[in-house]
Amino acid sequence: MAEMKNQKNEIWVGTDKFIPYLSEEEIQKRIVELGKQISEEYKAKLPIFIGVLNGSFMFMADLLKKITINCEMDFFKLSSYGDEKISSGKVKMVKELNADINDRHLIIVEDIIDTGLSINYIQQLIKEHTPASVKIATLLLKPESLKYEVKIDYIGFKIPNKFVIGYGLDYAQKYRNLSSIYVLSE
Repeated sequence: MAEMKNQKNEIWVGTDKFIPYLSEEEIQKRIVELGKQISEEYKAKLPIFIGVLNGSFMFMADLLKKITINCEMDFFKLSSYGDEKISSGKVKMVKELNADINDRHLIIVEDIIDTGLSINYIQQLIKEHTPASVKIATLLLKPESLKYEVKIDYIGFKIPNKFVIGYGLDYAQKYRNLSSIYVLSE
Protein backbone atom coordinates (compact mmCIF):
# COMPACT_ATOMS: atom_id res chain seq x y z
CA MET A 1 0.00 0.00 0.00
CA ALA A 2 1.21 3.54 -0.70
CA GLU A 3 2.31 5.68 2.18
CA MET A 4 2.41 9.45 1.62
CA LYS A 5 5.30 11.24 3.27
CA ASN A 6 4.02 14.82 3.46
CA GLN A 7 7.39 16.48 4.01
CA LYS A 8 8.72 15.32 0.63
CA ASN A 9 5.55 14.20 -1.17
CA GLU A 10 7.16 10.87 -1.90
CA ILE A 11 5.11 7.69 -2.26
CA TRP A 12 6.26 4.27 -1.20
CA VAL A 13 4.98 1.17 -3.01
CA GLY A 14 6.48 -1.68 -1.04
CA THR A 15 10.20 -0.92 -1.15
CA ASP A 16 9.93 1.30 -4.26
CA LYS A 17 10.08 5.05 -3.69
CA PHE A 18 8.32 7.35 -6.15
CA ILE A 19 9.01 11.08 -6.24
CA PRO A 20 7.05 13.92 -7.90
CA TYR A 21 7.72 14.29 -11.63
CA LEU A 22 4.87 16.28 -13.23
CA SER A 23 2.53 18.36 -11.09
CA GLU A 24 -1.21 18.56 -11.57
CA GLU A 25 -0.76 22.19 -12.67
CA GLU A 26 1.84 21.29 -15.34
CA ILE A 27 -0.39 18.50 -16.67
CA GLN A 28 -3.50 20.68 -16.82
CA LYS A 29 -1.64 23.55 -18.52
CA ARG A 30 -0.42 21.22 -21.27
CA ILE A 31 -3.88 19.71 -21.72
CA VAL A 32 -5.34 23.19 -22.30
CA GLU A 33 -2.75 23.73 -25.05
CA LEU A 34 -3.51 20.35 -26.67
CA GLY A 35 -7.27 21.01 -26.47
CA LYS A 36 -6.88 24.33 -28.29
CA GLN A 37 -4.67 22.79 -30.98
CA ILE A 38 -7.00 19.85 -31.63
CA SER A 39 -10.12 22.03 -31.59
CA GLU A 40 -8.58 24.33 -34.18
CA GLU A 41 -7.42 21.49 -36.44
CA TYR A 42 -10.79 19.69 -36.31
CA LYS A 43 -13.15 22.70 -36.32
CA ALA A 44 -14.84 21.61 -39.58
CA LYS A 45 -14.98 17.91 -38.61
CA LEU A 46 -16.68 15.64 -36.10
CA PRO A 47 -13.82 13.62 -34.59
CA ILE A 48 -14.25 10.55 -32.46
CA PHE A 49 -11.79 10.28 -29.59
CA ILE A 50 -10.86 6.68 -28.84
CA GLY A 51 -9.34 6.16 -25.42
CA VAL A 52 -7.16 3.20 -24.56
CA LEU A 53 -8.31 1.89 -21.18
CA ASN A 54 -7.56 1.88 -18.36
CA GLY A 55 -4.71 4.37 -18.39
CA SER A 56 -6.07 7.07 -20.71
CA PHE A 57 -9.32 7.72 -18.85
CA MET A 58 -8.09 10.69 -16.77
CA PHE A 59 -6.18 12.33 -19.62
CA MET A 60 -9.03 11.78 -22.07
CA ALA A 61 -11.66 13.15 -19.66
CA ASP A 62 -9.63 16.30 -19.01
CA LEU A 63 -8.72 16.68 -22.69
CA LEU A 64 -12.35 16.42 -23.80
CA LYS A 65 -13.28 19.15 -21.31
CA LYS A 66 -10.92 21.45 -23.26
CA ILE A 67 -12.22 20.49 -26.71
CA THR A 68 -14.47 23.30 -27.98
CA ILE A 69 -15.99 21.49 -30.98
CA ASN A 70 -18.53 18.70 -31.27
CA CYS A 71 -16.98 15.27 -30.87
CA GLU A 72 -17.74 11.70 -29.89
CA MET A 73 -15.84 9.15 -27.83
CA ASP A 74 -15.35 5.42 -27.45
CA PHE A 75 -12.83 3.13 -25.80
CA PHE A 76 -10.58 0.15 -26.46
CA LYS A 77 -9.32 -1.85 -23.54
CA LEU A 78 -5.97 -3.54 -24.00
CA SER A 79 -3.60 -5.29 -21.66
CA SER A 80 0.15 -5.75 -22.05
CA TYR A 81 1.49 -5.15 -18.55
CA GLY A 82 -0.61 -7.20 -16.13
CA ASP A 83 0.75 -6.35 -12.68
CA GLU A 84 4.34 -5.78 -13.80
CA LYS A 85 6.50 -2.68 -14.29
CA ILE A 86 7.53 -3.79 -17.78
CA SER A 87 5.41 -4.89 -20.70
CA SER A 88 4.88 -8.59 -21.31
CA GLY A 89 5.51 -7.93 -25.00
CA LYS A 90 2.07 -9.27 -25.90
CA VAL A 91 -1.10 -7.22 -26.32
CA LYS A 92 -4.47 -8.66 -25.44
CA MET A 93 -7.79 -7.08 -26.50
CA VAL A 94 -10.11 -6.86 -23.51
CA LYS A 95 -12.81 -4.51 -24.91
CA GLU A 96 -13.49 -3.69 -28.55
CA LEU A 97 -14.96 -0.47 -29.92
CA ASN A 98 -18.71 0.04 -30.03
CA ALA A 99 -18.58 2.84 -32.62
CA ASP A 100 -18.47 2.41 -36.37
CA ILE A 101 -15.15 4.03 -37.32
CA ASN A 102 -15.49 3.80 -41.10
CA ASP A 103 -15.27 7.25 -42.75
CA ARG A 104 -14.64 8.87 -39.34
CA HIS A 105 -11.86 11.13 -38.12
CA LEU A 106 -10.20 9.20 -35.28
CA ILE A 107 -8.02 10.53 -32.51
CA ILE A 108 -6.52 7.66 -30.53
CA VAL A 109 -5.82 8.77 -26.94
CA GLU A 110 -3.10 7.05 -24.90
CA ASP A 111 -1.78 7.77 -21.43
CA ILE A 112 1.76 6.75 -22.33
CA ILE A 113 3.62 5.40 -25.33
CA ASP A 114 6.84 3.66 -24.44
CA THR A 115 7.72 0.74 -26.73
CA GLY A 116 4.85 1.55 -29.11
CA LEU A 117 3.57 -2.04 -28.90
CA SER A 118 -0.02 -1.13 -27.96
CA ILE A 119 -0.36 1.71 -30.44
CA ASN A 120 1.12 -0.47 -33.19
CA TYR A 121 -1.47 -3.14 -32.32
CA ILE A 122 -4.26 -0.55 -32.52
CA GLN A 123 -3.00 0.74 -35.87
CA GLN A 124 -3.14 -2.82 -37.24
CA LEU A 125 -6.74 -3.20 -35.99
CA ILE A 126 -7.76 0.10 -37.55
CA LYS A 127 -6.38 -0.97 -40.94
CA GLU A 128 -9.28 -3.43 -41.08
CA HIS A 129 -11.59 -0.38 -41.37
CA THR A 130 -11.63 2.70 -43.57
CA PRO A 131 -11.43 5.76 -41.30
CA ALA A 132 -11.26 9.19 -42.93
CA SER A 133 -8.16 9.99 -40.85
CA VAL A 134 -6.26 8.72 -37.81
CA LYS A 135 -4.17 10.76 -35.41
CA ILE A 136 -2.60 9.79 -32.10
CA ALA A 137 -2.54 11.81 -28.88
CA THR A 138 -0.53 10.75 -25.84
CA LEU A 139 0.06 12.41 -22.53
CA LEU A 140 3.53 10.88 -22.19
CA LEU A 141 6.06 9.63 -24.72
CA LYS A 142 9.27 7.75 -23.93
CA PRO A 143 11.26 8.30 -27.17
CA GLU A 144 14.23 6.21 -25.93
CA SER A 145 11.98 3.16 -25.49
CA LEU A 146 10.25 3.10 -28.89
CA LYS A 147 10.64 -0.22 -30.69
CA TYR A 148 7.97 0.42 -33.33
CA GLU A 149 7.81 3.24 -35.82
CA VAL A 150 4.71 5.22 -34.91
CA LYS A 151 3.73 8.77 -35.80
CA ILE A 152 2.42 10.59 -32.76
CA ASP A 153 0.55 13.78 -33.59
CA TYR A 154 -0.13 15.25 -30.15
CA ILE A 155 2.37 14.80 -27.32
CA GLY A 156 1.86 16.11 -23.82
CA PHE A 157 5.37 15.47 -22.49
CA LYS A 158 8.45 13.56 -23.61
CA ILE A 159 9.95 11.74 -20.64
CA PRO A 160 13.00 9.54 -20.02
CA ASN A 161 12.71 5.76 -19.92
CA LYS A 162 11.60 5.58 -16.28
CA PHE A 163 8.62 3.95 -14.57
CA VAL A 164 5.87 6.44 -13.69
CA ILE A 165 2.59 6.26 -11.79
CA GLY A 166 -0.35 8.58 -11.19
CA TYR A 167 -2.86 10.46 -13.32
CA GLY A 168 -4.18 7.24 -14.86
CA LEU A 169 -0.84 5.39 -14.88
CA ASP A 170 -0.77 2.40 -12.58
CA TYR A 171 1.35 -0.05 -10.68
CA ALA A 172 -0.59 -3.34 -10.46
CA GLN A 173 -3.83 -1.39 -11.16
CA LYS A 174 -3.25 0.98 -8.21
CA TYR A 175 -2.24 4.67 -7.94
CA ARG A 176 -4.14 5.77 -11.05
CA ASN A 177 -6.09 8.22 -8.88
CA LEU A 178 -3.09 10.43 -8.04
CA SER A 179 -3.55 13.90 -9.54
CA SER A 180 0.17 14.27 -10.32
CA ILE A 181 2.70 11.95 -11.96
CA TYR A 182 5.43 10.33 -9.89
CA VAL A 183 8.63 8.66 -11.11
CA LEU A 184 10.41 5.67 -9.60
CA SER A 185 13.40 7.02 -7.69
CA GLU A 186 16.80 5.50 -8.45
